Amino acid sequence: MYLKTLLLGTCSAALLCGFANAETLTIATVNNGDMIRMQGLTDDFTAKNPDIELNWVTLEENVLRERVTTDIATKGGQYDIMTIGTYEVPIWTKQGWLVALDNLGADYDVDDLLPAIRAGLTGEDGKLYAAPFYGESSFVMYRKDLMEKAGLTMPDAPTWEFIADAARKMTDRTAGINGICLRGKAGWGENMAFLTATANAFGARWFDENWKPQFDQPEWKNTLDFYVKLMNDAGPQGASSNGFNENLALFQQGNCGMWIDATVAASFVSNPKESTVADKVGYALAPDTGLGKRGNWLWAWNLAIPAGTQKAEAAEKFIAWATSKDYTKLVAEKEGWANVPPGTRSSLYANADYEAAAPFAKMTLDSINAADPKNPAVRPVPYVGVQFVAIPEFQGLGTTVGQLFSAALAGQMSVDDALAQAQQVTTREMTRAGYIK
Repeated sequence: MYLKTLLLGTCSAALLCGFANAETLTIATVNNGDMIRMQGLTDDFTAKNPDIELNWVTLEENVLRERVTTDIATKGGQYDIMTIGTYEVPIWTKQGWLVALDNLGADYDVDDLLPAIRAGLTGEDGKLYAAPFYGESSFVMYRKDLMEKAGLTMPDAPTWEFIADAARKMTDRTAGINGICLRGKAGWGENMAFLTATANAFGARWFDENWKPQFDQPEWKNTLDFYVKLMNDAGPQGASSNGFNENLALFQQGNCGMWIDATVAASFVSNPKESTVADKVGYALAPDTGLGKRGNWLWAWNLAIPAGTQKAEAAEKFIAWATSKDYTKLVAEKEGWANVPPGTRSSLYANADYEAAAPFAKMTLDSINAADPKNPAVRPVPYVGVQFVAIPEFQGLGTTVGQLFSAALAGQMSVDDALAQAQQVTTREMTRAGYIK
Protein backbone atom coordinates (compact mmCIF):
# COMPACT_ATOMS: atom_id res chain seq x y z
CA MET A 1 0.00 0.00 0.00
CA TYR A 2 2.81 2.38 0.92
CA LEU A 3 4.63 1.49 -2.34
CA LYS A 4 1.47 2.15 -4.39
CA THR A 5 1.02 5.56 -2.73
CA LEU A 6 4.66 6.38 -3.30
CA LEU A 7 4.41 5.45 -6.96
CA LEU A 8 1.28 7.56 -7.39
CA GLY A 9 3.01 10.41 -5.65
CA THR A 10 6.01 10.04 -7.94
CA CYS A 11 3.78 10.02 -11.03
CA SER A 12 1.89 13.07 -9.80
CA ALA A 13 5.15 14.84 -9.14
CA ALA A 14 6.38 13.94 -12.59
CA LEU A 15 3.20 15.31 -14.15
CA LEU A 16 3.51 18.48 -12.15
CA CYS A 17 7.16 18.77 -13.10
CA GLY A 18 6.25 18.23 -16.73
CA PHE A 19 3.63 20.96 -16.54
CA ALA A 20 6.02 23.27 -14.77
CA ASN A 21 8.62 22.68 -17.46
CA ALA A 22 6.20 23.27 -20.33
CA GLU A 23 7.54 25.70 -22.90
CA THR A 24 5.39 28.73 -23.62
CA LEU A 25 5.47 29.97 -27.20
CA THR A 26 4.56 33.62 -27.67
CA ILE A 27 2.97 34.03 -31.10
CA ALA A 28 2.44 37.44 -32.72
CA THR A 29 -0.33 37.39 -35.29
CA VAL A 30 -2.75 39.59 -37.21
CA ASN A 31 -6.43 39.98 -36.26
CA ASN A 32 -7.70 38.56 -39.54
CA GLY A 33 -10.47 35.96 -39.52
CA ASP A 34 -8.36 32.94 -40.45
CA MET A 35 -5.91 33.63 -37.62
CA ILE A 36 -8.74 34.10 -35.12
CA ARG A 37 -10.14 30.77 -36.27
CA MET A 38 -6.73 29.12 -35.81
CA GLN A 39 -6.59 30.27 -32.19
CA GLY A 40 -9.93 28.60 -31.57
CA LEU A 41 -8.63 25.29 -32.89
CA THR A 42 -5.30 25.11 -31.03
CA ASP A 43 -6.63 22.61 -28.47
CA ASP A 44 -5.86 20.07 -31.18
CA PHE A 45 -2.19 21.12 -31.10
CA THR A 46 -1.83 21.33 -27.32
CA ALA A 47 -3.49 17.92 -26.89
CA LYS A 48 -0.81 16.44 -29.13
CA ASN A 49 1.93 18.54 -27.53
CA PRO A 50 1.10 18.85 -23.80
CA ASP A 51 4.61 20.16 -23.11
CA ILE A 52 3.94 23.31 -25.17
CA GLU A 53 1.71 26.19 -24.13
CA LEU A 54 0.65 29.07 -26.39
CA ASN A 55 0.51 32.77 -25.61
CA TRP A 56 -1.19 34.83 -28.35
CA VAL A 57 -0.48 38.46 -29.15
CA THR A 58 -3.14 39.44 -31.70
CA LEU A 59 -2.75 42.84 -33.32
CA GLU A 60 -4.22 45.05 -36.04
CA GLU A 61 -2.26 44.72 -39.28
CA ASN A 62 -0.31 47.99 -39.18
CA VAL A 63 0.50 47.55 -35.47
CA LEU A 64 1.64 43.96 -35.98
CA ARG A 65 4.07 45.00 -38.70
CA GLU A 66 5.51 47.77 -36.57
CA ARG A 67 5.90 45.58 -33.46
CA VAL A 68 7.49 42.55 -35.09
CA THR A 69 9.83 44.65 -37.24
CA THR A 70 11.05 46.61 -34.22
CA ASP A 71 11.43 43.45 -32.16
CA ILE A 72 13.43 41.48 -34.71
CA ALA A 73 15.62 44.43 -35.76
CA THR A 74 16.52 45.21 -32.13
CA LYS A 75 16.78 41.53 -31.12
CA GLY A 76 14.08 42.20 -28.53
CA GLY A 77 13.11 38.53 -28.23
CA GLN A 78 9.44 39.14 -27.36
CA TYR A 79 8.12 36.57 -29.82
CA ASP A 80 8.93 32.94 -30.63
CA ILE A 81 6.75 32.87 -33.74
CA MET A 82 5.91 35.85 -35.93
CA THR A 83 3.22 36.26 -38.54
CA ILE A 84 4.95 38.05 -41.39
CA GLY A 85 4.27 38.69 -45.05
CA THR A 86 5.88 37.91 -48.36
CA TYR A 87 7.56 41.32 -48.21
CA GLU A 88 9.53 40.65 -45.02
CA VAL A 89 10.70 37.09 -45.63
CA PRO A 90 13.42 37.63 -48.30
CA ILE A 91 14.68 40.83 -46.65
CA TRP A 92 14.88 39.32 -43.17
CA THR A 93 16.38 36.09 -44.48
CA LYS A 94 19.28 38.03 -46.03
CA GLN A 95 19.79 39.76 -42.68
CA GLY A 96 20.06 36.40 -40.93
CA TRP A 97 17.01 37.21 -38.80
CA LEU A 98 14.98 34.04 -39.49
CA VAL A 99 15.50 30.36 -38.66
CA ALA A 100 15.37 27.92 -41.59
CA LEU A 101 12.44 25.49 -41.35
CA ASP A 102 14.36 22.25 -41.80
CA ASN A 103 12.28 19.96 -39.56
CA LEU A 104 8.65 20.36 -40.51
CA GLY A 105 8.21 16.58 -40.60
CA ALA A 106 8.27 13.81 -43.16
CA ASP A 107 4.56 14.17 -43.97
CA TYR A 108 4.60 17.96 -44.34
CA ASP A 109 5.06 17.78 -48.15
CA VAL A 110 6.86 21.02 -48.97
CA ASP A 111 6.55 20.20 -52.68
CA ASP A 112 2.77 20.56 -52.39
CA LEU A 113 3.11 24.31 -51.69
CA LEU A 114 2.02 26.44 -54.66
CA PRO A 115 5.18 27.44 -56.61
CA ALA A 116 4.21 31.14 -56.72
CA ILE A 117 3.84 31.24 -52.93
CA ARG A 118 6.81 29.01 -52.07
CA ALA A 119 9.20 31.01 -54.24
CA GLY A 120 8.76 34.10 -52.10
CA LEU A 121 9.56 32.21 -48.90
CA THR A 122 12.68 30.38 -50.06
CA GLY A 123 16.18 31.68 -49.37
CA GLU A 124 19.10 31.72 -51.77
CA ASP A 125 20.23 28.48 -50.11
CA GLY A 126 17.01 26.78 -51.26
CA LYS A 127 15.64 26.46 -47.72
CA LEU A 128 12.19 27.50 -46.56
CA TYR A 129 12.35 30.37 -44.04
CA ALA A 130 8.62 30.82 -43.47
CA ALA A 131 5.60 28.57 -43.93
CA PRO A 132 2.47 30.00 -45.55
CA PHE A 133 -0.66 29.98 -43.40
CA TYR A 134 -2.71 31.35 -46.26
CA GLY A 135 -1.91 32.81 -49.65
CA GLU A 136 -3.82 35.33 -51.69
CA SER A 137 -4.07 37.52 -54.71
CA SER A 138 -6.80 40.11 -55.15
CA PHE A 139 -9.99 40.16 -57.19
CA VAL A 140 -13.44 41.68 -57.52
CA MET A 141 -16.23 40.57 -55.18
CA TYR A 142 -19.61 41.92 -56.23
CA ARG A 143 -23.33 41.73 -55.53
CA LYS A 144 -24.93 39.86 -58.38
CA ASP A 145 -28.38 41.20 -57.48
CA LEU A 146 -27.25 44.83 -57.56
CA MET A 147 -25.34 44.29 -60.79
CA GLU A 148 -28.48 42.88 -62.39
CA LYS A 149 -30.59 45.72 -61.00
CA ALA A 150 -28.16 48.19 -62.65
CA GLY A 151 -28.72 46.41 -65.96
CA LEU A 152 -25.12 45.21 -66.20
CA THR A 153 -23.28 41.90 -66.48
CA MET A 154 -19.90 41.54 -64.81
CA PRO A 155 -17.27 40.14 -67.20
CA ASP A 156 -14.80 37.56 -65.87
CA ALA A 157 -12.03 40.03 -66.73
CA PRO A 158 -13.40 43.58 -66.28
CA THR A 159 -11.77 46.89 -67.08
CA TRP A 160 -11.49 49.74 -64.60
CA GLU A 161 -13.80 51.74 -66.87
CA PHE A 162 -16.51 49.11 -66.45
CA ILE A 163 -15.96 48.92 -62.68
CA ALA A 164 -16.26 52.70 -62.29
CA ASP A 165 -19.43 52.87 -64.38
CA ALA A 166 -20.98 49.96 -62.48
CA ALA A 167 -20.03 51.43 -59.11
CA ARG A 168 -21.76 54.71 -59.85
CA LYS A 169 -24.88 52.96 -61.14
CA MET A 170 -25.06 50.61 -58.14
CA THR A 171 -24.73 53.40 -55.56
CA ASP A 172 -27.90 54.14 -53.59
CA ARG A 173 -26.89 56.08 -50.52
CA THR A 174 -30.49 56.46 -49.32
CA ALA A 175 -30.55 52.66 -49.04
CA GLY A 176 -27.10 52.58 -47.46
CA ILE A 177 -25.49 51.00 -50.52
CA ASN A 178 -22.11 52.24 -51.76
CA GLY A 179 -21.25 51.13 -55.26
CA ILE A 180 -17.69 50.24 -54.28
CA CYS A 181 -15.57 49.79 -51.17
CA LEU A 182 -11.79 50.15 -51.49
CA ARG A 183 -8.99 50.51 -48.97
CA GLY A 184 -8.29 54.03 -47.73
CA LYS A 185 -6.57 53.43 -44.39
CA ALA A 186 -2.94 54.60 -44.51
CA GLY A 187 -0.24 51.93 -44.45
CA TRP A 188 2.20 50.28 -46.81
CA GLY A 189 0.20 47.06 -46.49
CA GLU A 190 -3.18 48.76 -46.35
CA ASN A 191 -4.09 51.48 -48.88
CA MET A 192 -0.71 51.28 -50.62
CA ALA A 193 -1.07 47.57 -51.29
CA PHE A 194 -4.26 48.32 -53.18
CA LEU A 195 -3.04 51.53 -54.84
CA THR A 196 0.35 50.12 -55.90
CA ALA A 197 -1.32 47.13 -57.54
CA THR A 198 -3.90 49.42 -59.18
CA ALA A 199 -1.17 51.77 -60.38
CA ASN A 200 0.48 48.84 -62.19
CA ALA A 201 -2.67 48.48 -64.28
CA PHE A 202 -2.60 52.21 -65.08
CA GLY A 203 1.00 51.99 -66.34
CA ALA A 204 2.53 53.60 -63.24
CA ARG A 205 5.51 52.37 -61.23
CA TRP A 206 7.24 53.37 -58.01
CA PHE A 207 10.68 53.81 -59.62
CA ASP A 208 12.25 53.85 -63.07
CA GLU A 209 15.24 51.64 -63.90
CA ASN A 210 17.57 54.08 -62.10
CA TRP A 211 15.50 54.15 -58.88
CA LYS A 212 14.12 57.61 -59.62
CA PRO A 213 10.64 57.99 -58.04
CA GLN A 214 7.81 58.31 -60.54
CA PHE A 215 5.06 60.13 -58.62
CA ASP A 216 5.57 63.18 -60.84
CA GLN A 217 4.55 61.19 -63.93
CA PRO A 218 1.08 61.29 -65.56
CA GLU A 219 0.39 57.59 -64.84
CA TRP A 220 0.34 58.19 -61.07
CA LYS A 221 -1.77 61.31 -61.56
CA ASN A 222 -4.26 59.24 -63.57
CA THR A 223 -4.30 56.50 -60.92
CA LEU A 224 -4.88 58.75 -57.92
CA ASP A 225 -7.36 61.05 -59.69
CA PHE A 226 -9.40 58.03 -60.80
CA TYR A 227 -9.37 56.48 -57.31
CA VAL A 228 -10.32 59.65 -55.41
CA LYS A 229 -13.11 60.60 -57.82
CA LEU A 230 -14.51 57.06 -57.82
CA MET A 231 -14.53 56.89 -54.02
CA ASN A 232 -16.11 60.34 -53.73
CA ASP A 233 -18.86 59.31 -56.13
CA ALA A 234 -19.49 55.73 -55.03
CA GLY A 235 -17.50 54.93 -51.89
CA PRO A 236 -18.54 54.86 -48.23
CA GLN A 237 -18.34 57.84 -45.91
CA GLY A 238 -15.07 57.90 -43.96
CA ALA A 239 -13.34 55.66 -46.50
CA SER A 240 -9.92 57.05 -45.55
CA SER A 241 -10.21 55.07 -42.29
CA ASN A 242 -11.19 51.78 -43.92
CA GLY A 243 -8.77 48.90 -44.36
CA PHE A 244 -9.35 45.22 -45.05
CA ASN A 245 -11.37 44.42 -41.94
CA GLU A 246 -13.54 47.55 -42.10
CA ASN A 247 -14.46 46.92 -45.75
CA LEU A 248 -15.10 43.26 -45.03
CA ALA A 249 -17.65 44.26 -42.39
CA LEU A 250 -19.30 46.75 -44.76
CA PHE A 251 -19.60 44.15 -47.52
CA GLN A 252 -20.93 41.47 -45.19
CA GLN A 253 -23.57 43.89 -43.90
CA GLY A 254 -24.79 44.64 -47.43
CA ASN A 255 -23.33 48.15 -47.71
CA CYS A 256 -21.06 47.56 -50.75
CA GLY A 257 -21.97 46.77 -54.33
CA MET A 258 -18.37 45.79 -55.11
CA TRP A 259 -15.22 45.26 -53.14
CA ILE A 260 -11.78 44.75 -54.72
CA ASP A 261 -9.46 43.17 -52.20
CA ALA A 262 -7.76 39.99 -51.05
CA THR A 263 -9.04 36.71 -52.44
CA VAL A 264 -8.95 35.30 -48.90
CA ALA A 265 -12.01 37.44 -48.11
CA ALA A 266 -14.17 35.25 -50.34
CA SER A 267 -14.78 32.61 -47.67
CA PHE A 268 -16.02 35.29 -45.26
CA VAL A 269 -18.33 37.16 -47.63
CA SER A 270 -19.85 33.87 -48.82
CA ASN A 271 -20.35 32.40 -45.33
CA PRO A 272 -24.05 32.65 -44.36
CA LYS A 273 -23.12 32.62 -40.66
CA GLU A 274 -21.17 35.86 -41.10
CA SER A 275 -22.51 37.56 -44.23
CA THR A 276 -26.00 38.89 -44.94
CA VAL A 277 -25.31 38.70 -48.69
CA ALA A 278 -23.64 35.27 -48.81
CA ASP A 279 -25.93 33.91 -51.54
CA LYS A 280 -25.57 36.98 -53.75
CA VAL A 281 -21.78 37.22 -54.25
CA GLY A 282 -19.97 36.84 -57.57
CA TYR A 283 -16.26 37.01 -58.40
CA ALA A 284 -14.15 38.43 -61.24
CA LEU A 285 -10.48 39.07 -61.97
CA ALA A 286 -8.93 42.34 -60.78
CA PRO A 287 -9.49 45.13 -63.35
CA ASP A 288 -7.12 46.37 -66.05
CA THR A 289 -6.97 49.40 -68.35
CA GLY A 290 -5.98 47.51 -71.49
CA LEU A 291 -2.22 47.97 -70.96
CA GLY A 292 -1.48 44.33 -70.21
CA LYS A 293 -1.38 44.38 -66.39
CA ARG A 294 -4.21 43.69 -63.96
CA GLY A 295 -4.40 45.15 -60.48
CA ASN A 296 -3.99 41.81 -58.71
CA TRP A 297 -1.32 41.32 -56.08
CA LEU A 298 0.50 38.35 -54.59
CA TRP A 299 0.77 37.86 -50.85
CA ALA A 300 0.97 35.26 -48.13
CA TRP A 301 0.67 35.55 -44.39
CA ASN A 302 3.35 33.24 -43.06
CA LEU A 303 4.60 31.87 -39.77
CA ALA A 304 8.32 32.30 -39.15
CA ILE A 305 10.78 31.84 -36.29
CA PRO A 306 13.01 34.78 -35.29
CA ALA A 307 16.66 33.84 -34.95
CA GLY A 308 16.79 35.10 -31.34
CA THR A 309 14.33 32.60 -29.85
CA GLN A 310 15.50 29.82 -27.53
CA LYS A 311 12.43 27.75 -28.43
CA ALA A 312 12.96 27.08 -32.13
CA GLU A 313 12.24 23.34 -31.90
CA ALA A 314 8.85 23.84 -30.23
CA ALA A 315 8.08 26.76 -32.56
CA GLU A 316 8.70 24.62 -35.62
CA LYS A 317 6.33 21.96 -34.27
CA PHE A 318 3.58 24.55 -34.05
CA ILE A 319 4.28 25.95 -37.51
CA ALA A 320 4.22 22.44 -38.97
CA TRP A 321 0.82 21.85 -37.35
CA ALA A 322 -0.73 25.19 -38.37
CA THR A 323 0.34 25.02 -42.03
CA SER A 324 -0.16 21.31 -42.64
CA LYS A 325 -2.62 19.34 -44.74
CA ASP A 326 -4.02 17.94 -41.48
CA TYR A 327 -4.84 21.45 -40.25
CA THR A 328 -6.76 22.03 -43.49
CA LYS A 329 -8.76 18.86 -42.79
CA LEU A 330 -9.37 19.99 -39.20
CA VAL A 331 -10.86 23.30 -40.36
CA ALA A 332 -12.97 21.47 -42.95
CA GLU A 333 -14.35 19.17 -40.25
CA LYS A 334 -15.14 22.02 -37.86
CA GLU A 335 -16.08 24.87 -40.21
CA GLY A 336 -16.65 23.34 -43.67
CA TRP A 337 -14.39 23.16 -46.72
CA ALA A 338 -15.21 26.68 -47.89
CA ASN A 339 -13.51 28.10 -44.79
CA VAL A 340 -10.12 26.38 -44.94
CA PRO A 341 -7.07 28.66 -45.36
CA PRO A 342 -6.69 29.15 -49.13
CA GLY A 343 -3.87 29.80 -51.54
CA THR A 344 -1.02 27.66 -50.21
CA ARG A 345 -1.26 24.07 -51.47
CA SER A 346 -1.80 22.53 -54.88
CA SER A 347 -3.65 19.59 -53.32
CA LEU A 348 -6.41 21.89 -52.06
CA TYR A 349 -7.23 22.99 -55.61
CA ALA A 350 -7.33 19.37 -56.75
CA ASN A 351 -9.81 18.52 -53.98
CA ALA A 352 -13.32 17.99 -55.34
CA ASP A 353 -14.91 18.73 -51.95
CA TYR A 354 -13.21 22.12 -51.81
CA GLU A 355 -14.09 22.95 -55.40
CA ALA A 356 -17.74 22.12 -54.76
CA ALA A 357 -17.88 24.17 -51.54
CA ALA A 358 -15.86 27.18 -52.72
CA PRO A 359 -17.20 28.86 -55.90
CA PHE A 360 -14.27 31.29 -55.69
CA ALA A 361 -11.57 28.58 -55.78
CA LYS A 362 -10.69 28.70 -59.47
CA MET A 363 -10.72 32.50 -59.64
CA THR A 364 -8.43 32.62 -56.59
CA LEU A 365 -5.93 30.19 -58.11
CA ASP A 366 -6.01 31.96 -61.48
CA SER A 367 -5.36 35.30 -59.77
CA ILE A 368 -2.43 33.94 -57.75
CA ASN A 369 -0.87 32.33 -60.80
CA ALA A 370 -1.33 35.47 -62.91
CA ALA A 371 0.63 37.73 -60.54
CA ASP A 372 4.22 38.38 -61.66
CA PRO A 373 6.38 39.87 -58.87
CA LYS A 374 9.46 40.04 -61.13
CA ASN A 375 7.63 42.05 -63.82
CA PRO A 376 4.84 43.87 -61.98
CA ALA A 377 4.54 47.02 -64.08
CA VAL A 378 3.87 47.85 -67.72
CA ARG A 379 7.38 49.31 -68.05
CA PRO A 380 10.63 47.86 -66.64
CA VAL A 381 11.38 48.31 -62.94
CA PRO A 382 14.50 47.57 -60.85
CA TYR A 383 12.52 45.93 -58.03
CA VAL A 384 10.58 42.77 -57.23
CA GLY A 385 7.06 42.93 -55.82
CA VAL A 386 3.55 43.55 -57.14
CA GLN A 387 1.91 45.60 -54.38
CA PHE A 388 5.17 46.45 -52.63
CA VAL A 389 8.82 47.13 -53.47
CA ALA A 390 11.06 44.49 -51.91
CA ILE A 391 13.62 46.83 -50.35
CA PRO A 392 14.00 47.56 -46.62
CA GLU A 393 13.16 51.24 -47.09
CA PHE A 394 9.72 50.51 -48.52
CA GLN A 395 8.05 49.86 -45.19
CA GLY A 396 8.64 53.46 -44.08
CA LEU A 397 8.20 54.97 -47.53
CA GLY A 398 5.00 53.08 -48.25
CA THR A 399 3.44 54.20 -45.00
CA THR A 400 4.44 57.84 -45.51
CA VAL A 401 3.08 57.90 -49.06
CA GLY A 402 0.01 56.03 -47.84
CA GLN A 403 -0.67 58.81 -45.33
CA LEU A 404 -0.48 61.41 -48.09
CA PHE A 405 -2.83 59.47 -50.37
CA SER A 406 -5.24 58.81 -47.50
CA ALA A 407 -5.28 62.57 -46.81
CA ALA A 408 -6.09 63.21 -50.49
CA LEU A 409 -8.99 60.77 -50.26
CA ALA A 410 -10.26 62.51 -47.13
CA GLY A 411 -10.11 65.88 -48.91
CA GLN A 412 -7.41 67.22 -46.61
CA MET A 413 -5.11 67.93 -49.55
CA SER A 414 -5.32 67.88 -53.33
CA VAL A 415 -4.20 64.94 -55.46
CA ASP A 416 -1.50 67.16 -56.98
CA ASP A 417 -0.14 68.13 -53.55
CA ALA A 418 -0.16 64.52 -52.35
CA LEU A 419 1.79 63.38 -55.41
CA ALA A 420 4.25 66.28 -55.17
CA GLN A 421 4.98 65.51 -51.53
CA ALA A 422 5.26 61.77 -52.29
CA GLN A 423 7.81 62.55 -54.99
CA GLN A 424 9.78 64.82 -52.66
CA VAL A 425 9.93 62.50 -49.66
CA THR A 426 10.66 59.40 -51.74
CA THR A 427 13.45 61.14 -53.67
CA ARG A 428 14.98 62.36 -50.42
CA GLU A 429 14.92 58.91 -48.81
CA MET A 430 16.21 57.05 -51.87
CA THR A 431 19.06 59.54 -52.21
CA ARG A 432 19.92 59.20 -48.52
CA ALA A 433 19.89 55.42 -48.80
CA GLY A 434 22.24 55.50 -51.79
CA TYR A 435 19.90 54.23 -54.51
CA ILE A 436 20.07 57.54 -56.37
CA LYS A 437 23.63 58.68 -57.06
